[in-house]
Amino acid sequence: MEYELLGWPPDGPKLRLDHERFSYAGKFVMTNTGKAIARADGQLVAAVAFNEDRTDDRTLWLRYVTVARDRRGEGIGPDLCRLVRDRALERGYDRLRIAVNNPYAYEALYRSGFTYTGETTGIAELILEHPAPTDDRSWDDRERYQAGLDRFRDRELSDGEEAFLESRRDGDPPELESSDE
Repeated sequence: MEYELLGWPPDGPKLRLDHERFSYAGKFVMTNTGKAIARADGQLVAAVAFNEDRTDDRTLWLRYVTVARDRRGEGIGPDLCRLVRDRALERGYDRLRIAVNNPYAYEALYRSGFTYTGETTGIAELILEHPAPTDDRSWDDRERYQAGLDRFRDRELSDGEEAFLESRRDGDPPELESSDE
């Protein structure tokens, strides 16, 4: 797998993704976001779009993460997020944030070192942050992780999502994974 950061905001490149293979395909034609991609055998298999927070130029938001439908579950998205995270920290950003709308993305981002903030945005998206947020909550790591999972449990879910959440009930956060760039 090849991972590459293509450009930083506000002068990111346009990516034309096949809407049948990738979620959020239309969001990658905007040039005001930075982009990073993953390729396998020369074929694009994942992309991340990101930009600075409008009120805090030390915070970078991962806006859209998409993995080809036939490559999901292989850890490509989390590896790509780790690449952006590491390059952003090298570039001088203090923290990264991402809003996730499903328990699979929540788990994947936890494996990449992001932690639930206790906040939501948009249409019930949970906000995760790297490094771990410092706030006045007295949550330990397990309580913080479970609090996010509980937010998903309150929603109408697919059978697969319900089984996924049940398999993590009362469990600890997943172990951090390192990327093999």
